[in-house]
Amino acid sequence: MLPIVSVVGRPNVGKSTLFNKILQRRLAIVEDTPGVTRDRLYGQTDWGGHNFMLVDTGGFAWDDDDPLAQAVTAQAQEAVWESDVILFMVDARQGLTPDDKEVADLLRRIKKPVILVGNKVDDFSRSQEQLVEFFELGLGDPLPISAANGLNIGDLLDAVVAHIEKLPVREEDAEAIAVAVIGRPNVGKSSLVNRLAGKERAVVSDIPGTTRDAIDTTVYHNGRPIVLIDTAGLRRKSRLASGIEYYSMLRTVRAVQRSDIALLVLDGKEGLTEQDKRIAGIAHEAGKAIIILVNKWDIVKKDSNTMARYIKDLRAELKFIEYANIEFVSALTGARLSGLLSLVEKTMEQYQRRISTGLLNDLLTDAIMANPPSAKGTKVKIFYITQVAVKPPRFVIFTSNPELVHFSWLRYLENRIREAFGFQGTPLVFKLRKRGSK
Repeated sequence: MLPIVSVVGRPNVGKSTLFNKILQRRLAIVEDTPGVTRDRLYGQTDWGGHNFMLVDTGGFAWDDDDPLAQAVTAQAQEAVWESDVILFMVDARQGLTPDDKEVADLLRRIKKPVILVGNKVDDFSRSQEQLVEFFELGLGDPLPISAANGLNIGDLLDAVVAHIEKLPVREEDAEAIAVAVIGRPNVGKSSLVNRLAGKERAVVSDIPGTTRDAIDTTVYHNGRPIVLIDTAGLRRKSRLASGIEYYSMLRTVRAVQRSDIALLVLDGKEGLTEQDKRIAGIAHEAGKAIIILVNKWDIVKKDSNTMARYIKDLRAELKFIEYANIEFVSALTGARLSGLLSLVEKTMEQYQRRISTGLLNDLLTDAIMANPPSAKGTKVKIFYITQVAVKPPRFVIFTSNPELVHFSWLRYLENRIREAFGFQGTPLVFKLRKRGSK
């Protein structure tokens, strides 16, 4: 496992700006509004030959009257406990505050390496004068930086690496399965992740859109790591009025791109919506394996045929992902979730399954004999087929004239391949080539 370095502090001291500067990409949302970063956000980086995981947090805010602020603070505390090195950021311009002292008290108790980072330093020639009051926190000399301008970041990373070099060597994980949990706001994505992880990993609230960043949680099944990427709920474009919502949508799409499997979470009580179809299309077009989870099944009024009708309606409305498995679950109660991680593993096996060219061409011969391809009465010669890639499985078919092979015959061939070899849960991609072409 990679060492974990967390950036903590009270809200709006520049944690996300530093996080983005170190990772050299806009992964964390940065705005002037305090408390924009709500969940823990992870990003892998390296410095001086050492790889580590950097964690941005929502910050500590002790507000007894705001349940969401309390949840954010709990997330920051969780990040502290799972960290190997902690970057405690303070605001040099604003000076020492009571909240800074509260954070320092917590950090002193956990006895982990802490680097006190004085951000927003304007004049490095008088940085010690600007940061002198922070010495009373008892966490060593403040290290001056300007995250916005990228000043003194190298010295900060040198200090991080110095601590990392003292950590025990850890064994690397086996190849992980990346799973993006996608869906509309407030369908229960974060509750699902928390239930699978067995703890409050993502902030859960009745307020739609609480999760803005795509955040990662690693769980283990049969010794194999499964990375659950909890994403911001996708809204219609017309509702993306603020920059926060816009970047959240982009981040969700990127989360799908870096995943192997998409868990499409639907609200069982509300039923399928046009927005659900659009989200499913994003995963399908990205070539991801898909599992459909109908959540909140515990509160759906049911009779003996409710589930069968639901499956029939979903298949009719989501014909383009008819390969996806459908599961009915309750993230709130944990009902029917016991086999989900096993299904994720089985779906991954199908997603990266490879069939030999010999077996494929035996099947192709039988398929052509039963239903030869033709176009306007003219027979089309199909010579052979081979699988060229996995994740998703991709096949190249060599023919006399690719333009004359009708899509309906390709669908027929796909069905024959699925009948013979499975591939449940994963899309199959076919490319036609003229024989003799590269």
